[in-house]
Amino acid sequence: MKMNLSNLSYVALSVALLAQPLLAEELTPKPAGDAAPMMVVDRSTFVSVVSSANEFEIKSSELALQNASSGDLKGAAKMIIADHQKAGEKLKGILDKKEAPLPSPIVLSPKHQKMLDQLQAAKGKDFDTLYLDMQVQAHLEAIALFRTYAGSGDDQTVVGFAKETLPSLETHLSHVKMVVAKQ
Repeated sequence: MKMNLSNLSYVALSVALLAQPLLAEELTPKPAGDAAPMMVVDRSTFVSVVSSANEFEIKSSELALQNASSGDLKGAAKMIIADHQKAGEKLKGILDKKEAPLPSPIVLSPKHQKMLDQLQAAKGKDFDTLYLDMQVQAHLEAIALFRTYAGSGDDQTVVGFAKETLPSLETHLSHVKMVVAKQ
């Protein structure tokens, strides 16, 4: 039998269609309770990243109180400062009880320091736009980190902190997005 391109296409299509039920069986979703976390974050890594991110949120929001031109933006900054100071104190208390204290002073990661430097150089409406962009980015990253740790953390006390703090981070993100929408 001589095969031409047209016949080869039909053969390939037939094989693909016949194989489809086999593939579908292999891809049947597992129950959500069986889901493994995409990544695992240990306490040390979580605390290190959270400490820098928290300090960045406070320092950048203090700059916003000084430099922002919008009252809504300053209101968001006040809320962020208050909530992040409270969260930082809570985490410090948890770690002190475990005799694993936070470093003092907290040093920003190179990424957070670069972001803060950029923000310090911005003026006027450029400052407002940059601050809001950074707040959205920082809160998206924080929410992902806190969700990950809350679901797979290795220290149940810190997991509790992550679960308790997550709604506040989500509120901050929603609030910042509302301010962005008004701009």
